[in-house]
Amino acid sequence: MVTETIRETQRIGARTPTLLGAATIAGPIFYVSSTVQALSRDGFDLRVHPLSQLAAGEYGWIQSATFVLAGLGALALAVAHRRVVRSGVGSRVAPVFLAVFGAGFVVAGCFPMDPQNGFPLGAPAGAVEMSWHGVVHTVAATLSFVALAAACIALLVRAIRRRRVWAAVGHGATALVLLLPMSPSESSVQIAVTGLIAFTWVTVYALSLRRGL
Repeated sequence: MVTETIRETQRIGARTPTLLGAATIAGPIFYVSSTVQALSRDGFDLRVHPLSQLAAGEYGWIQSATFVLAGLGALALAVAHRRVVRSGVGSRVAPVFLAVFGAGFVVAGCFPMDPQNGFPLGAPAGAVEMSWHGVVHTVAATLSFVALAAACIALLVRAIRRRRVWAAVGHGATALVLLLPMSPSESSVQIAVTGLIAFTWVTVYALSLRRGL
């Protein structure tokens, strides 16, 4: 019995549960921090300002750190997935896409959006021409969501082949939300909902992998 336990630990890696624990808290870190800031920072209006704009201004470092920590949680999920899911559809491609998703959020956290649309207070009233770091942020964030959608599609196929109905529904619904075109009039709210669903998926999937250890 002890020998079997040792072999299993060696197979998945002793730190895999820790990695999955880090992935599990990525969701709460993202939406608790973002929600508190959105409600407490003067001048922020989710109907006008995307959550990324919280990274601008005096307290912008908090949202930047939030993105980096959430991205690191997704990277932890990618590593843990590669250790736990070692065969079948999605065993190789899903962790690659998850790594791109996590890395994209880390990069987005390191390169903030530009102040605009009156936030933070004193910023220009309308949209401004994007700086180079604003372009990097936008590209990284967009790429990260597309990568997560690709990971969900790979895992959707895996779940269908294994006849896991609820897993298939969760992966499929998440991919659909991530790939929906942005509405020009509701883009800020839509981005916030997309982020919420994306990191809820990360937390739920990390928990499901951890239960299977």
